[in-house]
Amino acid sequence: MVADIPRLETERLVLRRWDPVADLDPYAALCADPAVMRFIGNGVTQTRAESAGRLRAFEQLWQERGFGLFALELTSTGELIGFTGLAVPDFLPQIMPAVEIGWRLGPAHWGHGYATEAARSVLSFGFDRVHLERVVSVHAVGNDASANVMRKIGMRLERETVHPGNGRAVPVFAIDRPVIR
Repeated sequence: MVADIPRLETERLVLRRWDPVADLDPYAALCADPAVMRFIGNGVTQTRAESAGRLRAFEQLWQERGFGLFALELTSTGELIGFTGLAVPDFLPQIMPAVEIGWRLGPAHWGHGYATEAARSVLSFGFDRVHLERVVSVHAVGNDASANVMRKIGMRLERETVHPGNGRAVPVFAIDRPVIR
């Protein structure tokens, strides 16, 4: 299956396919930032080589699943500011099968509503084009800004579980496909 990776546009953002050359340096800088990575996995930053591997994996996952993580850029400048998209949270087997919505932005872009704006677009894509019935989001305790995005896009706390890799509590938010009447 070859995925046709769409280009989504919002008022201030473009959600697009990754460019493994042009996006590598800004993506690697994002993933090398301890402030960005403190709530991701075990909080360890990534090397440039690891980031390059992740970009290759993003493309492969699109090809396998027909959905994935979009590169997120500002319309006004073309700057890559992070990502937003859909993934399978197989790191958390207690909630499988599931599709998760997630985001990662650089600190200069926190607090501007970009994650919420992009996440709304991705939810529409997930429900309307991927035909998902339900989407979850895994909240890293302490990352209150991310939990606020989950609430702003209509997600509700569904359950709490424990991350098998680090033993931390993990609240899981969810939203079902809207019923059209």
